[in-house]
Amino acid sequence: MGIVFANILAIYQRELRSYFGSPLAYIIAGVFWLLGGFFLAAILLGPQGIIAQIAAADQAQQAGMAATPSFDVAYEFLKAYVGLLGSLSMFVLPMLSMGLYADERKQGTLELLATSPVTNWAVALGKLLAVLTFYVAMILPLMVCQAVALGAANPPLGPGIFLLSHLGLVLLAASVLSLGMFISSLTGSTVLAAIMTFALILMLWLIDAIAQGLGGGLGGALGHLSLLKHFTEFTEGIFDTSGLILFVSYIVLGLYLTAQSVETLRFQRA
Repeated sequence: MGIVFANILAIYQRELRSYFGSPLAYIIAGVFWLLGGFFLAAILLGPQGIIAQIAAADQAQQAGMAATPSFDVAYEFLKAYVGLLGSLSMFVLPMLSMGLYADERKQGTLELLATSPVTNWAVALGKLLAVLTFYVAMILPLMVCQAVALGAANPPLGPGIFLLSHLGLVLLAASVLSLGMFISSLTGSTVLAAIMTFALILMLWLIDAIAQGLGGGLGGALGHLSLLKHFTEFTEGIFDTSGLILFVSYIVLGLYLTAQSVETLRFQRA
């Protein structure tokens, strides 16, 4: 068991160095931070932002107009912003996962990995943990900005909802990255891997839309497979074990398919 952990750690460290030493990864992170900062300012300070809505509601009450229903500003801000970060991540994650195996195949090192004594599961898990660590490093500065903004809220928002909503974001990212890693193992083209992963994400959106459209038992059953539905529940501060199980299932599925894909290559070379 110790050897397995050592192998996972070695793969993790190697992949992490490649991400933090890649100019493309920094460009992706820079664009993500730029857009994330812009949306943060827009939701808070924009003409249709939360602060403008509160000011309009106060003015309406002072003018004696019909009272508008009160709402938890901090909660609404967090729900809207983390949901938006989830949508933004759907465009970024395919670019992070596209090279996980496609680069190995292109450089001719995938055959070495496939025939090495390190198990395919260990390689896949090490790669997934590394790319997920880089993604967490990307969202950390935005989490700090949110914490600063929420620090001015009165009444304050509990840390539980803040952490739960971001846990949902990380689980969503891990699920997509795991499936994207499998797609990356199928091709030597990083561009094709990114396009196919994005197509998969569109399919996930489609499943969510179909489930909402169908309704009833069939729509409910389909909705249980929707990553976006369960992610939304996390952003609303709802912890559902079925959602957690679904995220873990997608992650394990991606790891399994990736390991089997590389294993197929091992048999082809035998």
